[in-house]
Amino acid sequence: MQSSLQPGDGVGSLAGVANGHSFCPPLSRRFVLIAAILASALGFIDGSVVAIAVPAIRTDLGASLAEAQWVANGYALTLSALILVGGAAGDRFGLRHTFVVGIALFVAASLACALAPDPTMLVLFRAIQGAGAAVMVPCSLAIIAKAYPKKERGRAIGIWAAASALTTALGPVLGGWMLAWFGDPVWRAIFAINLPLGAIAIYLLLAKVPADPAAGKRDLDPGGAVLATLAFGAIAYGLTAMSGEGGKTVAGTSLVAGMAVLAGFVAWELRQCEPMIDLSLFRNGAFAGANLATFFLYFALSAILFYLPMLLIAGWGLNAGEVGFIFLPLSACIALLSGPVGRLSDRIGPRIPLAAGSALVAIAFAGLSLLTHAGVHRFWDGVFPAMVLMGLGMALVVSPLSTAVMTSVEDEDTGAASGINNAVSRVAGLVAVAAMGTVAAWVYARAPGIAGADGMPGFGEPMPAGLAPTLDAARIAASDAAFAAVALVTALLCGLSAVTAWVSTPGNAGES
Repeated sequence: MQSSLQPGDGVGSLAGVANGHSFCPPLSRRFVLIAAILASALGFIDGSVVAIAVPAIRTDLGASLAEAQWVANGYALTLSALILVGGAAGDRFGLRHTFVVGIALFVAASLACALAPDPTMLVLFRAIQGAGAAVMVPCSLAIIAKAYPKKERGRAIGIWAAASALTTALGPVLGGWMLAWFGDPVWRAIFAINLPLGAIAIYLLLAKVPADPAAGKRDLDPGGAVLATLAFGAIAYGLTAMSGEGGKTVAGTSLVAGMAVLAGFVAWELRQCEPMIDLSLFRNGAFAGANLATFFLYFALSAILFYLPMLLIAGWGLNAGEVGFIFLPLSACIALLSGPVGRLSDRIGPRIPLAAGSALVAIAFAGLSLLTHAGVHRFWDGVFPAMVLMGLGMALVVSPLSTAVMTSVEDEDTGAASGINNAVSRVAGLVAVAAMGTVAAWVYARAPGIAGADGMPGFGEPMPAGLAPTLDAARIAASDAAFAAVALVTALLCGLSAVTAWVSTPGNAGES
């Protein structure tokens, strides 16, 4: 699962509109804002609600752990590989037109997901959905910036951010309640609900908002997009395949191929006049360090937010309505504290908030590891407080991370820098779900009482009817051990993020 709260969402498309005049008359601007909020709600709640629904999807479609990983990663792959192209398309073809196309593609793919007959088709439709999100997500904020004059832009973006935080917080809770009340097959309705929201957004944009002029003939770099998709897809497939039958051979071949294509992608980008990713920015130590810290932190966050619901629902037997609340502290803390933390970062520099926030997240994930390793099945006075601590840590990180990225480059490079940082966080989530699934499956399969036991489900699969109590106890203990290993790895990575931020980030505001 990719966290919906990503650094720099949409900012990569703002460079060309930040100082321009509004194309939109005053009476139409509120429709732009409503459409952007609706579209953002589609993208922001998708990942978190799907994470809650994964156990139900596995039960209803008979999906394996690897197929469940690809339900998340099919979406993450195309989103992370194409999001920079999506932002450039908004500049080249006009934001309103591009935004409508992105929403329409996302909604059509959502309907296909709701009707998917098997895991393979669901993964395919999720990949198409991610391509739509790659266009929709950057355009949602950029069109607000282009529609509102500078003196009104801050208030409009503030409303958009508050509404986005609210939908991000409530989406998993409402989705979990639906699953708890109506049973596993209702996961299809979670995708289908995107249809009316998307239809309203498209209607408002086409009927109430004038078309904006294209900013210019920007190169979309389709070659770079294809190479990035192939490279990250092969790497993710190789990491996922490690736990399957004949996994080492398949995984090794896929990983080698992915790394080779990734090298080809780097070579391609270095030769482009308008590359999808300006690799020269990584010569800047502060920028490179901020992105490395981003990768470690969002790898850890994505892994926990994908595998923790799987443990709680399939392993512990909690209902999805209760588990949906684990996403609430993250959204609430970021919504309430990002403003004050941003002002603090402006005053003292981003280093201390970044390092301290990453350290808090590390402590939270270490706590989850200790809790599950000890076999303590306590949700409200165990797991939930750890998620609150994680939310506080992320609230300390989000604004300072954007500040660190923006202040590490020249003003003319801020849009590209923000887009790259956004893409890094998405790729981190993609790799995390693939790699940590292998870790969880490996630990689970080697736990006492699992190997050779007849009728024993795999990691994250619900308990089958009629499983003997001794085998069920072994299943639960093995699930705890598998997640404890994942949480320990993520805690260490958050610690690395804290160290990287401390070493690479300027210590004082304005320091270069």
